[in-house]
Amino acid sequence: MNESLVVNDSSAAGEPVPWMEAESLNQHNSSLELSTAPLEFPVNPWDIMLCMSGTVIACENAIVVAIIFYTPTLRTPMFALIGSLATADLLAGMGLILNFVFQYVISSETISLITVGFLVASFTASISSLLAITVDRYFSLYNALTYFSDKTLQYVHLMLIVTWGVSLLLGLLPVLGWNCLHEPASCSIVRPLTRSNVMLLATSFFAIFVLMLTLYFKICKIVCRHAHQIALQQHFFVTSHYVATKKGISTLAIILGTFGASWLPFAIYCLVGEREYPSVYTYATLLPATYNSMINPIIYAYRNTEIQRSIYMLLCGCFQANGSYRSRSPSEV
Repeated sequence: MNESLVVNDSSAAGEPVPWMEAESLNQHNSSLELSTAPLEFPVNPWDIMLCMSGTVIACENAIVVAIIFYTPTLRTPMFALIGSLATADLLAGMGLILNFVFQYVISSETISLITVGFLVASFTASISSLLAITVDRYFSLYNALTYFSDKTLQYVHLMLIVTWGVSLLLGLLPVLGWNCLHEPASCSIVRPLTRSNVMLLATSFFAIFVLMLTLYFKICKIVCRHAHQIALQQHFFVTSHYVATKKGISTLAIILGTFGASWLPFAIYCLVGEREYPSVYTYATLLPATYNSMINPIIYAYRNTEIQRSIYMLLCGCFQANGSYRSRSPSEV
């Protein structure tokens, strides 16, 4: 018997029906849930795409985690936060893979709750780590003279503790009883999460997104002001000011654009969607959200010259260390 994310047919005395079959029933409940009913097709194609996304995410971020862990020169506050992000995304990718395996191998409500809680905790840690990186970048510019101090290391450790503590708590809520397994009417677009649980997660996302927008707007103002001051001191032409800030502003736009495009559709649908809606809407908004964890290592890790240097050493083994080496601040990344 397969245990998969399918659609619940509310008109058939609560008996679940397969995803592909339910798509043809316009009046039926379309919340994602567990079922032990045989599938019309062996595997849901959306589940395959989520599993493939999880595999890519896990592979990308496993490399980043390994590089940061085994490279002594990357033991700085900035790379601790990047490592936290990569770890969260790695766990999210593994969670997507495990979710796929358990759907079609083991039929158990307990395993379903654990898997969902694991995914909630992982993605929450990923989003929270992005916020922590944003805060770190802001302070690296706002307090540039005192950034490389013991105080910076302390607040980074505090942010990591809060990030993973809150994420673990939110992930445990479905397992500890905040689920709709015994109250189907309270289910959200993603079973077994309740509608109130999903609304809490979506509201938290919007709060984090607004805070990131505010911080990056302040970062952009600081970068433009610094570039303008340098241009005046070195007697550059006015156009040189725009050239100097173009890369930084483009990077900020890429970061916010990618984050918003990935998560906003799913977060909005969590607020407005009902469990009766076709499950294809949930899949179509959830899949792009997973892409954010696929893009994060490219934006925050693989574009970093120090990580590129470590990868070169790892793969080629032909690096010759010469000259001085200094860990850059987040404002330079």
